[in-house]
Amino acid sequence: MNITDAAYATVHDYPGGSESLAPRMGSSAAVLRNKVNPNNDTHHLSLAEAVKAVDITNDDRILEAWAASRGYALVKMPQVFECCDSAIVEMMGKAWETHGDVGREITKTLEDGRVEFTEVTRVESRIFAHAQVLFNLAARLRGMAE
Repeated sequence: MNITDAAYATVHDYPGGSESLAPRMGSSAAVLRNKVNPNNDTHHLSLAEAVKAVDITNDDRILEAWAASRGYALVKMPQVFECCDSAIVEMMGKAWETHGDVGREITKTLEDGRVEFTEVTRVESRIFAHAQVLFNLAARLRGMAE
């Protein structure tokens, strides 16, 4: 998902849509709709407004789309109270699962002897998901450090 589509989805998927979100952002519903309309070239969501929309909606798609467009994997840092031995075991299970997802996607990509751009995108998506789990695991261990 690109940043423009993510902004549109963030506003329109919010319960009540732009009519509900706009007053919380200090805007009118019509102006907010125009700012996230991908077909509108005259109104744009500012960086401060995008941050406010993410904070209010608790929807990270704009942030995730921006990170992905820059080649980054976004990792949500766990709260210290979430860090314990059982959380580490849970994260290890998730790491094994996402590692398998990467392998399966690569196998599917190579089955026909051709590599297509859409297949590479799917492999990258699995790799980013796996990296997120591994970075989250490291952050949990850091949270447990004394």
